[in-house]
Amino acid sequence: MNAVLSPHPPFSVRRLTPSLGAEISGIELAQGIAPETFRAIYDAFLQYQVLLFPPQDVPPAAQVAFARQFGEVQVHVMSMYHADGFPELYRLSNLDANGNPNGKHPDKGTLIWHTDGSWRRVTGQATIIYGEIVPETGGETHFCDMYGAYERLSAAWKARIANLRAVHNLDFSRTRRHGTDLMTEAQRREAPPVDHPIVRTHPETGRTCLYLGDHAESIVGMPYDEGRALIEELNALAIHPDLTYEHRWKPHQLIVWDNRCLMHRATSYDPQTQRRVVRRCTVLGEVPHHDAPA
Repeated sequence: MNAVLSPHPPFSVRRLTPSLGAEISGIELAQGIAPETFRAIYDAFLQYQVLLFPPQDVPPAAQVAFARQFGEVQVHVMSMYHADGFPELYRLSNLDANGNPNGKHPDKGTLIWHTDGSWRRVTGQATIIYGEIVPETGGETHFCDMYGAYERLSAAWKARIANLRAVHNLDFSRTRRHGTDLMTEAQRREAPPVDHPIVRTHPETGRTCLYLGDHAESIVGMPYDEGRALIEELNALAIHPDLTYEHRWKPHQLIVWDNRCLMHRATSYDPQTQRRVVRRCTVLGEVPHHDAPA
């Protein structure tokens, strides 16, 4: 069933686009969220897919506490990004020890459409990202609706992919975007390739969506090159301008989104001159499945 927001939530809601996204005002996240308020936030999360909270101070401990209300928070295998004494936090920063731009992009994989945690058997549910320092130009975050992406496929495409499974591989996506192997052998063993259905049923709304992105490497049972071509074509078909929200950051905003029915990407910025520091939590969800029509 589709989520229906309470008629009188304890906050105000402003749509960000006609198709997805809403700004939630009147909530101070650092003060903690009462269970009844969180239930209303979660209803909005399912309904709008992307929630934006206006600029406010959200210390690391408060961000982790908020994430834990959604569920178990992922401890990312790439431990070099852990931050602030919380293994659940993942910091992306281009600053050196003196707080100046170091000229290096910390994670080029974020520049390509993807969904967080698809490289795990138990995949990402919510991602919660806080903008500590944001660039004057670039470094935006874009979201695209994967419910709508599936609905707009032709009947022939839907029939073609109905029972296909894609192999998602963190080592594949990291290496090809950075040109070097960032993962240790132990990290590769901890995050082996996994396969998931390309057509996914959202476990809470019951709606059907595409489930792919840049971590998807190959198609089970299909020659590698043929599978790569199909994944690239589907990833391109999934992006519709009228089903996309493009967020330009202000400092100290916080965004929550649903990885099960969205893809997202960051836009580029100049790491030589611009400063960007964001910290992220990803909440674990479930093993993806698809309920075929009766």
